[in-house]
Amino acid sequence: MSKITRRRLVLGSSTLGLGGALGGLLGGCELIENGPRRPGLYGLSDTLTLATQRFLLRDQPLVREFGPEAISAVFPTINTTDPDDPAYRRSKAAGFSDWRLPVSGLVERPTAFTLAELRAMPARTQITLHACEQGWSAIGGWTGVPLSHVLASVGLKPEARFIVIRTVDGWWDTYDLFDALHPQTILAYGMNGRDLPVAHGAPVRLRVERQLGYKSLKYLASIEATDRVDGLGQGRGSMVSELGFSWYAGI
Repeated sequence: MSKITRRRLVLGSSTLGLGGALGGLLGGCELIENGPRRPGLYGLSDTLTLATQRFLLRDQPLVREFGPEAISAVFPTINTTDPDDPAYRRSKAAGFSDWRLPVSGLVERPTAFTLAELRAMPARTQITLHACEQGWSAIGGWTGVPLSHVLASVGLKPEARFIVIRTVDGWWDTYDLFDALHPQTILAYGMNGRDLPVAHGAPVRLRVERQLGYKSLKYLASIEATDRVDGLGQGRGSMVSELGFSWYAGI
């Protein structure tokens, strides 16, 4: 019997008739050839999970949004709640007036955006459920600019396939364009009608509403467009993946 590898499962083989369909759902072989990878059965399960999600979400539906009355009275904070970084502390003391978010990589016009510039862009407000991998959930209202608009403003190059995001407190993660360009994937600078609190990632955090909470990074420091992520770190696509979590955390 021929060995079934993650690549053959997605790209197709004489013994697996669903390969071509899965390859199409995953947006072509770039996600497999250049994307995050885990060895063995874990890698196969990652591929099947992602392919299933891509099939179910192929029309890019929005996640459920709630009314203001549903906003949770308490929205827990975990991990970093106030980065111990000298540059961040200076910026916080200045009301983030000197804060910049560089967008680089495979873009036509690399730019470092100020908070005021992001606020001047078309905004979206959404009240959504945050599902944490630690077993709790809460509903919050988020206001920010769609990541798709920011990427369009700098001219995303055709060869770009992934978005790499890094944070002040040292976390990093990657997202394929299917999720990065979704209308509910936003750079949030507001929460529940007010400025985003420091404990929740001020001045700007990411909201990826179709995945578990650990994909919605706080304290954004940089955004980079790239054609591959298999060469970053251990090749698993994110810092949390290197700690044992899945790169794709669809819900």
